Amino acid sequence: MAQMDMELKKAFTEMQINKIETTKKMNMIDMKCSMVKNGKQKYELTEKGTSDLKDDTRVYLSVGRMFVLTDVDHMRSDLKAKQEKCDKAIELLNKKKEFLVKSLKDQEDGLRELVQQRKEADAASK
Repeated sequence: MAQMDMELKKAFTEMQINKIETTKKMNMIDMKCSMVKNGKQKYELTEKGTSDLKDDTRVYLSVGRMFVLTDVDHMRSDLKAKQEKCDKAIELLNKKKEFLVKSLKDQEDGLRELVQQRKEADAASK
């Protein structure tokens, strides 16, 4: 009995620690996702703001600490590529979050099974 209690206590402690770590990871993923969404929104607003520019308009693309002269089509294609990159990053972050939720649920189910086995063992011994 004492052995089973220690095993159960250890499992609860491990699950609690894992749940805290998983919650922290999920919060970090949410923050990263929010940052990527803000970046995507910035690119969309820039694209909307430049949509009425003529093709011969001089535009400058930010490259590090300098600006490079480019044409409007190149700038638009660059903005679209950045938006697609943001979409892929958001999708990847959501998949990571789903995996964390699934692993936490699996661990909780395993703990429930352990508690159920304990109850069954106690009932059989009485």
